[in-house]
Amino acid sequence: MYDFKIEAADKPSLYAELTEAADALTAGEPDAIANMANVAALLWEALPDLNWAGFYRNVGGDPSTGSGQELVLGPFQGRPACIRIPFGKGVCGAAAATREPQCVADVHAFPGHIACDAASRSELVVPIVAEGGTLIGVLDLDSPLPGRFDAEDETGCVKLIQRIAARLGGMALVNVDG
Repeated sequence: MYDFKIEAADKPSLYAELTEAADALTAGEPDAIANMANVAALLWEALPDLNWAGFYRNVGGDPSTGSGQELVLGPFQGRPACIRIPFGKGVCGAAAATREPQCVADVHAFPGHIACDAASRSELVVPIVAEGGTLIGVLDLDSPLPGRFDAEDETGCVKLIQRIAARLGGMALVNVDG
C-alpha cells in the first residue's frame, strides 16, 4: 500500500515531493498503463484545484506526413473525457504536435480548444518523449480556475515526466496462453 503525505510549503517543494513519489510508485513496474494510472491518481490527490488529471497516449499514424496522428485517452481521474484528439487540435494536440509544454491560462481563448469538460478554464499539458524523440503521449492537467497553472507548475511537471518517461513508454508483454 502506498500512502504519500505530500504537504509542501511551496510549489518547488511540492513538485520535488511529487516527483519522488511518482518515482517510487513506478519503480520496477514495466506496465506503462499501470504506471500512468498511479501517477494520475497521485497528481489528482496532491495538486489542488484540478478537475482532471491524466494521460493521452500516442497511437501512431504517419509521422512523415502527419496523417492519422492522434492521441487516445489513457488513465485519468476526473469526469469522462474526449477519447481521441488529433495532433494539432486543442491544447493536448498542440503539445503533441510541437513536443513543447502548453500552459494555458484561459482555455476559451486558445485557438481550437476542445471542450471535453465545460468547467475547465485553464490547462497544463506536458509531452512525454522517449529517448530517440518518439512521442509516448501527454500528461494533461485541467482546472476550473482561470490562470491556475504557472511557470512553476510547468517546470515541476516537466521534471516529473522527465524522471519517469521511460516507465510510461512501453507495455509489458504477457503470455496469455497459460
